[in-house]
Amino acid sequence: MRRPLVMANWKMHGSRASVDQLIDGLVALESASRQNVVVCPSYVHIPRVIAGCADSGIGVGAQDCSHMHAGAYTGEVAADMLVDLGCQWVLLGHSERRQYHAESDDLVAAKLAAAQEAGLQPVLCIGETREQREQGEAFTVVARQLRGALADQASLAGLVIAYEPVWAIGTGLTATPEEAQEMHRYIRGQLAEFAGLDPEQTSLLYGGSVKAANAAALFAQPDIDGALVGGASLDSGEFAQIIAAAA
Repeated sequence: MRRPLVMANWKMHGSRASVDQLIDGLVALESASRQNVVVCPSYVHIPRVIAGCADSGIGVGAQDCSHMHAGAYTGEVAADMLVDLGCQWVLLGHSERRQYHAESDDLVAAKLAAAQEAGLQPVLCIGETREQREQGEAFTVVARQLRGALADQASLAGLVIAYEPVWAIGTGLTATPEEAQEMHRYIRGQLAEFAGLDPEQTSLLYGGSVKAANAAALFAQPDIDGALVGGASLDSGEFAQIIAAAA
């Protein structure tokens, strides 16, 4: 059975004081709800979040990792280092990494392999731009990203997919529940077709301006198992409502 999962991507936000406030809000949630939550802070706050969430059931992840294991790679953070800190999860292929750091499907695939080898649970982010959707290319783009990242992987155990239409990230725009469901159903079919995964055992998350007001309608769709939440996860009250909607 697929587990409901709500992930917080804090991106490049947070001071020590604000992180402590967010942690306090999360650990105050009911125990059953906490088991379905993963928080991905910036690298510098990972140890603080791990310490604050200890024994709470809340998972902690990173927003990226290097495809290299070690060496003279200034500014890079290896997957093994994240595991050593206590991380369990890692986001890979987020559209902001693809856009601002020119990450290709091949690089995302290499990062995915490194994460799996280190023992991190990867969350592969995929999604089309507004222009690609308007030109009727949304499904083609998503299929290419999936195949580019997954085709040659030695293992895909525990993989989670996050569909984030780029045009909905941080814009206030959101795919309708029907649009999101249509793409999630397509992704599940693609996983069965070429990746050798049991599509009914692979969790698919939706991301892109998820908030308390639209979370329940999104989670009511049969192929949406949870959410990757950006801005709304920085408001502990709003995020708690999203978590409750997924329970």
